[in-house]
Amino acid sequence: MEFFRINKTIPFMKYSLVLNLISLMTFTIAIFFITTKGLNLSTEFTGGTTIEMNFSGDNKLSSDKVREIIFKIGYTDYQVQLFNSLREIMIRLPVLSKDSTLETQVNKILLDLKNYDESLHITRVETVGPQVGNELILDGILALITVIVGVIVYLTIRFEYKLALSGIIANLHDIVIILGFFAFFQWEFSLCVLAGILAVLGYSVNESVIVMDRIRENINHSDRRDITEIINMSITQTVSRTIITHGCTQMMVLSILIFGGQTLHYFSLALTIGIWFGIYSSVFVATSLAMWMRFGDKKLYSKVKISMFK
Repeated sequence: MEFFRINKTIPFMKYSLVLNLISLMTFTIAIFFITTKGLNLSTEFTGGTTIEMNFSGDNKLSSDKVREIIFKIGYTDYQVQLFNSLREIMIRLPVLSKDSTLETQVNKILLDLKNYDESLHITRVETVGPQVGNELILDGILALITVIVGVIVYLTIRFEYKLALSGIIANLHDIVIILGFFAFFQWEFSLCVLAGILAVLGYSVNESVIVMDRIRENINHSDRRDITEIINMSITQTVSRTIITHGCTQMMVLSILIFGGQTLHYFSLALTIGIWFGIYSSVFVATSLAMWMRFGDKKLYSKVKISMFK
């Protein structure tokens, strides 16, 4: 399905060197922040308590006010995040001490916050022990590795090794970039975010497969002799499909980002970053690598030999 058709081939590969140098710098910076700052793991992974509340009154809380209230209770290691024009709060507390119950701690926090605004009400309380958190970390890593291995096997079977290697590098590039964003801004990395990254990986693979399939098809059927020209033509032919697919997906993700609340906030952020970098990596990274590895040279050369003997 096409809403429009571009008759003139767009010279995407003209900018491939500059864009891939920028991509390499971004990739390196992402790895730097992942290794130095690390990910801001949620209580699902580290253990502890997550409390979500919202206000419907006229008062708007500041993060300093919430931190002051929690500090008075006795906590020194905690995180506070405000959403939706400072009317939604998410508080992350470390594992509760043995001499106090969850109910006691939550009631103390709620009591002090209610004194500030009586419209406060709690929407979610979730507690995870440290042992369960460690198990979830291992399970999450295993899930990510399993998906990556599956993608590598799929691309290796479906495409020639040069195209397959290009697609694998491009898709792993997307994962590292997303993790780099979360490490740099210290956004909360939860199971929802991990699910978003796994979804992005599959989504990005789909985009890469569409582009690489068209390149392979045009090499087999086109009379053109230049691989760069064939890649430009192939990407141009998929532009309409890319705009339709990713535009519709981004509208859905944007609605989650705006209306989904703090629980889905970082999930939708991960998807948004993944969608745009998935387009970028499929159009510029994967195709540029295939071009530099001279994919299709043998096929194009054999066509030239056949045409000479006709």
